[in-house]
Amino acid sequence: MSQAASGLPLGRGLLYLIVAGAAWGTAGAAASLVYRASDMGPIALSFWRCAGGLVLLLAVRLPRHRRRRVVPAAREPLGRKALRIGVTGLGLAVFQTAYFAAVEATGLAVATVVTLGAGPVLIALGARLTLGERLGRGGSAAVAGALGGLGVLALGGGGATVRPWGVVLAVVSAAGYSTMTLLTRWWGRDGRVDGSGTTVWTFAVTTVCLLPLGLAEGLVPHTARPAHVLVLLIYIAAVPTALAYALFFAGAAVVRSATVSVIMLLEPVSAAVLAVGLLGERLTMTTLAGTLLMLGSVAGLAVAEARSIRGDIRRVPEEERALV
Repeated sequence: MSQAASGLPLGRGLLYLIVAGAAWGTAGAAASLVYRASDMGPIALSFWRCAGGLVLLLAVRLPRHRRRRVVPAAREPLGRKALRIGVTGLGLAVFQTAYFAAVEATGLAVATVVTLGAGPVLIALGARLTLGERLGRGGSAAVAGALGGLGVLALGGGGATVRPWGVVLAVVSAAGYSTMTLLTRWWGRDGRVDGSGTTVWTFAVTTVCLLPLGLAEGLVPHTARPAHVLVLLIYIAAVPTALAYALFFAGAAVVRSATVSVIMLLEPVSAAVLAVGLLGERLTMTTLAGTLLMLGSVAGLAVAEARSIRGDIRRVPEEERALV
């Protein structure tokens, strides 16, 4: 019913999430290249990512808004809208900044796998507590397996490959991502959420939150290759930010939270390929084992999600299915 209310078909929402996940997977690699070419810190990088993404989104949104003014069928209360945008913006700030810090601390492959591996676990637990989505036996086993995979990565990788502080930052990033996903789904169920407006205002809040921290860290990096760094920053702001988050917020409002977390596994897959092929990072057998355990656990969550959806459909009377 939520997809009908929002006007976005479920199939298109899934496609949006697939594209967003693939685009997100390139952000960490671009961030690693920025770190190699300059002394820019993770907070400054996150600020420029959000500020640049905000400018690009406004450049696209304002002309379209002037040409076509659409009045939504049901307006969202102003107080709820302010709360939603504020909390989502804070979640985005934590997600991005902690992720970039994890990449700097422990490398692209491990940081991405831990963030996107822990995310589905936190989302599944949060969806059960706040949205009434049941895990079941398969989901519970998947959660346990993912936690075990995190333990293998954190304790068995060796200091040269996995640094505990980087793993902690990645889990903090996953918490911010999970909060953002759950709230987007929670507030998008009644169809009164403007996905485009949500993205713009969320980036505005995130940029304001990161500005003082970025000033303290230093917003302008020292580099011998300013053009190279500038091109990387423009790419980070355009593709894995403005494009990917616009698609993510639109798709996450109509797709079940656990399904969103499974689709987003495209990010660690593409990031791991880039880390090994482009950046020359090495995955040890221990890191690979932890990675496979986490990804296998999330695959278990996908199976549990599919069974839950089939069960819900069987419980809906025929006359209500026709309305859906």
